[in-house]
Amino acid sequence: NKSTSYLVLIELEHPFRKMAHPPTQSQSRAANKPKRSNLLRCIAIFILALIILVGIAVIIIWLVLKPKRLEYTVENAAIHNFNLTDANHLYANFDFTIRSYNPNSRVSIYYDTVEVSVRYEDQTLATNAVQPFFQSHKNVTRLHVALTAQSVALYESVPKDLRLERSSGDIELDVWVRARIRFKVGVWKSKHRVLKIFCSPVLVHFSKGKSFERAPCDVEL
Repeated sequence: NKSTSYLVLIELEHPFRKMAHPPTQSQSRAANKPKRSNLLRCIAIFILALIILVGIAVIIIWLVLKPKRLEYTVENAAIHNFNLTDANHLYANFDFTIRSYNPNSRVSIYYDTVEVSVRYEDQTLATNAVQPFFQSHKNVTRLHVALTAQSVALYESVPKDLRLERSSGDIELDVWVRARIRFKVGVWKSKHRVLKIFCSPVLVHFSKGKSFERAPCDVEL
């Protein structure tokens, strides 16, 4: 009869209506979560592996090169034509011999710019540049530096202290070196780095009869 046919038709159509419904938003998010978590896990594993490889490479390079600290000392120092005027202006010539030692057996150094200055009580008395040079491994290079103080105005207690030290026959100076260097290993050359050398105190004698005592230097790289 008609009613029975109608019920059968509804029951046949009902499952097809369920299958035609699209997935809900919550279902889509649930399906995408495993994909995102897998991607993040892969990225984390890749970054961790890269860090480990870089660390291993650094350790291997360090073991092969065995880098050693550069060494610098002031081997000789002298002062000439010292004149401190009543107006507290200084005229003087300074001569320094700086010993540079590269103890590394595989690393050479390019000194592209070198600037040397002499100071007294944090006041700069003279500055001069040194010619660029190349220092091979296991090499000792001596830099002979001449600096001139030409009418340098002195301030605060510096003139008084300088006169006292001049009368004693000795003067304590600070020698500063600032250089832009590059390292060379085989055919590889590094980028520029700033090298700072601080030598203090450097005891300079006005009398030539006194022997000079070498002054060690601190190195910052």
